[in-house]
Amino acid sequence: MPIDPYILLLLGTVGLAALFPARGPAADVASGASTAAVALLFFLYGARLSTREALDGLRHWRLHITVLACTFLVFPLLGLAARGLVPVILTHPLYQGLLFLTLVPSTVQSSIAFTSMARGNVPAAICAGSFSSLVGIVATPLLAASLLGGHGGGFSADSLLKIVLQLLVPFLAGQLLRRWIGDFVTRHRQVLGLVDRGSILLVVYTAFSVGVVQGIWHQVSPARLGGLVVVEAVILAVMLLLTWYGGKALRFGRADRIALQFAGSKKSLAAGLPMASVLFGAQAALAVLPLMLFHQMQLIVCAVIAKRRAREAAAEEVSAPRPAAATRTSVGTGTRSG
Repeated sequence: MPIDPYILLLLGTVGLAALFPARGPAADVASGASTAAVALLFFLYGARLSTREALDGLRHWRLHITVLACTFLVFPLLGLAARGLVPVILTHPLYQGLLFLTLVPSTVQSSIAFTSMARGNVPAAICAGSFSSLVGIVATPLLAASLLGGHGGGFSADSLLKIVLQLLVPFLAGQLLRRWIGDFVTRHRQVLGLVDRGSILLVVYTAFSVGVVQGIWHQVSPARLGGLVVVEAVILAVMLLLTWYGGKALRFGRADRIALQFAGSKKSLAAGLPMASVLFGAQAALAVLPLMLFHQMQLIVCAVIAKRRAREAAAEEVSAPRPAAATRTSVGTGTRSG
């Protein structure tokens, strides 16, 4: 049962913010650094994404459209359905965070890793995750503005302008400059990956510092937290079942169904955390809590499923008949007998 080391770092960052939150001038410095970190993140996203690879992947358009429908249609519908759990199981702020979770794009790295482990269609998983991330740059803020309104993030023309300036403009700049910096980004992928993760840790520290100063821990009781975990487990189970059996109904092959299941049932922590800091501002701490919990849950469950799919594929290979080899063997044996 994998425990993502990065989750431990995130939890440690939350603990640091709880003990030593940024206040006063330090909070202003942290906020400015967090804003710059988010812009850097989306600039690097744009510089990494190969436009040519994304366009080549359009050939498998049925699978990609299905993944996008799961990510930006079915997931949000489940999030809206969870509105009926307020206030009995979820508080309104936790529900806002849960709804935001359903609007976040799919993962790329873990979808590819689990698809590969399960012997699925890895190129399709790469393209599906890339398309989801690309569409999410625009779709997630627009869906959040439409579904959350002024209740969660305080959306206004000024907020939408901030979204464009902090998310979309850096991403487009990365795409435009990819021609000149793409090789550098590829060569230094590991180092820049550390920059990514460090930037997200800074975003989490800033968000939870604001939350601690505002008394976030007085708003979430253990019972509410347990209720949130149960609700997220149900949503994950529904999506895993829907993507697997829905893929069968759509007549996708086994390899494509595996890619659909892992790309269509997951949500990206790396994309969601910086987006939340822009969309929710001072309320970002509670908004990212459901996403952090869901991220770890999906890793554990999908790792188990991927191993099971791999065992099934291995068993099918062992039991599959080999007519050509069998025929040659029987012929050779008959000749020796004669």
